[in-house]
Amino acid sequence: MALDEVIITEAIASEYFRKFKESLSLDVAIVGGGPSGMTAARKLAQAGCNVALFERKLSLGGGMWGGGMTWNMIVVQTESKHLLEEVGVPLKEYKPGYWVADAVTATTALASAACLAGAKVFNCMSVEDVVLRESNGVKRVTGLVINSSPVEIAGLHVDPVTIASTHVIEATGHAVEVLKKLVRKNSVRLTTASGGIEGEQSLWAEVAEAHTVDNTREVFPGIWVAGMAANATFGSYRMGPIFGGMLLSGEKVAAEILVRLRAG
Repeated sequence: MALDEVIITEAIASEYFRKFKESLSLDVAIVGGGPSGMTAARKLAQAGCNVALFERKLSLGGGMWGGGMTWNMIVVQTESKHLLEEVGVPLKEYKPGYWVADAVTATTALASAACLAGAKVFNCMSVEDVVLRESNGVKRVTGLVINSSPVEIAGLHVDPVTIASTHVIEATGHAVEVLKKLVRKNSVRLTTASGGIEGEQSLWAEVAEAHTVDNTREVFPGIWVAGMAANATFGSYRMGPIFGGMLLSGEKVAAEILVRLRAG
């Protein structure tokens, strides 16, 4: 078979922009492709939602890729291991309650499962702002302002484009990038004690794992925090290379958003 390079280019452009056009008006936009974001994307897509995930880097996975200190194994606790088992990741019980998995297997399985469920993933895509609207005196995030990550890295003056979304999940991890933009640019208060981003505390795995799930919630109308972004928002601890709380946070945020969507 003879290959035509133009047809190859045409196929890529045609199918990419079909996917992009289908994502201009979303049920849920997820910012950040770590374990919580990928889990939420899978759960929401399986429920029939129009969901897209935006990741600024070339690859998904966040901190899960490297395990601990580039030793690419991860730990999850018994309460969360079902979320890896659901996507076919082999687990080994190291000691009672502590389950070990290969980090590369876990990361690729979570990403693949989200895509196969119907979530649309856009890598090399940065979120530079949110869309904010006010109705009856209530401000709400109604979409994202996105740009190419290479444009951002190069510092080029290229205008972004926008997508609409009923709900946005902030899952950018320690950096809390989306919320920082929202708070810095607008006179708004979050549902934290101070009304702002409380900031992350030092490592305390036991407390941090529980708080990651507890702090997963809507923090401003239209925007939810999940994963490490939840603890950074509400002033809790970091946890290191144990990822059960991250996975459970993704499961929780998906379930709570589904309730909202179904209620209309």
